[in-house]
Amino acid sequence: MSGSKKYSISLPEELATAVRSQVGSGGFSAYVAEALEQKIAMDRLRQIVTDFETDNDELTREEIEAARALLRHDHRQTGEAAA
Repeated sequence: MSGSKKYSISLPEELATAVRSQVGSGGFSAYVAEALEQKIAMDRLRQIVTDFETDNDELTREEIEAARALLRHDHRQTGEAAA
């Protein structure tokens, strides 16, 4: 993403305190931006799955676990690990 713009948002104080305890005083905005990027990615992924299942059979438990392993970069679950 390029450029930044300042926004005013409201957060529960406990959540803001938890973020500050993780990142200190200087990383709050970057932490929130990364969290929002991840949320958008998950929302898009959920929509892709919904669209897929509209035209195909529901995903099996094995297919879901294989996809999770790929998202975690854990190739052992997908059979791609070196023997």
